[in-house]
Amino acid sequence: MARQEDSGGSVMAAFVLGALAGAAVALLYAPAAGDETRRRMAERAREGREKAMRAAERGRAAFEKARQGAEGGDMV
Repeated sequence: MARQEDSGGSVMAAFVLGALAGAAVALLYAPAAGDETRRRMAERAREGREKAMRAAERGRAAFEKARQGAEGGDMV
């Protein structure tokens, strides 16, 4: 069986970065005032950062749980 080189985390990070870049481009081309566009971009960036932090925390918790299970000999 071939060994998978990419982790799921790096694929997810690439997806999130691509989504953020696409959202930024869409906002820049949307018909709105400059101040409103900048406010929206800042809000979306804050939301994205919060989501990424929550996802990272869930990933760390899952990793820790798996590591503890492997150390204890439990196979889940």
